[in-house]
Amino acid sequence: MKTEHELEIAIRAARKAGEIMLERFGKAHDIAHKGTVDLVTEADRLAEEAIIGLLEREFPGYGILSEEASPDAAESDARWVIDPLDGTTNYARGFPHFGTSIALELNGEVALGVVYNPLLDELFTAQRGKGATLNGKPIHVSGVAELGQALLSSGTPYDVWERPDVYARPWDALTVKTLAMRQSGSAALDFCYVAMGRTDAHFEVDLSPWDVAAGCLIVMEAGGKVTDYKGNPFSIHAPDFFASNGILHELIMQYLQW
Repeated sequence: MKTEHELEIAIRAARKAGEIMLERFGKAHDIAHKGTVDLVTEADRLAEEAIIGLLEREFPGYGILSEEASPDAAESDARWVIDPLDGTTNYARGFPHFGTSIALELNGEVALGVVYNPLLDELFTAQRGKGATLNGKPIHVSGVAELGQALLSSGTPYDVWERPDVYARPWDALTVKTLAMRQSGSAALDFCYVAMGRTDAHFEVDLSPWDVAAGCLIVMEAGGKVTDYKGNPFSIHAPDFFASNGILHELIMQYLQW
């Protein structure tokens, strides 16, 4: 199935969400808590409304799975998977690193992905089998082959207070083996940074489909590799996610075993 029209509309929706974020960034927010350290702001809700409104008008028969509302999470041959504001904690605190993630799933496979960082005006896109781009130009993963020269990133799950040792172990082990480690607070952007070679790998547990669908496709279409921590093929429903430039995959994966 050709997805050029879907990609065009997804890009338009992501840019609209970015406008909403920028209008409110750095101002006081209406913040609610979905969990102890899981926040949601009015920008999340407004961005989601704008994205879903546009997608439903253009593609009324498509299902929608979205972080904040999930109005139609039922199985569907064609389904949008949306994170209207990835990096909400950053956004709420005025930390300048967040974005929007939109993917289209067709017959159980991610067919296209769009991730937009409005602050830097960086638009990452991919269509299955057609490569990945940043602002329209092709991107590729890095060629770093030595762990000691690798820049890695990870993220902290929402239940880290209950299971700190489990999540700290890979971080601690890799910190003394790599060039450096980073934790930015936006999984969608972290995956895109692997895709364009800013970093060489990203690993994280307890992510949701909307956190990974677009970014992981972008990594794979940029020539990288995505599996779970045990090396199983990518699935948006996996318990953990590991994306790399491919060269370092097996070497890093040994440090991710619990």
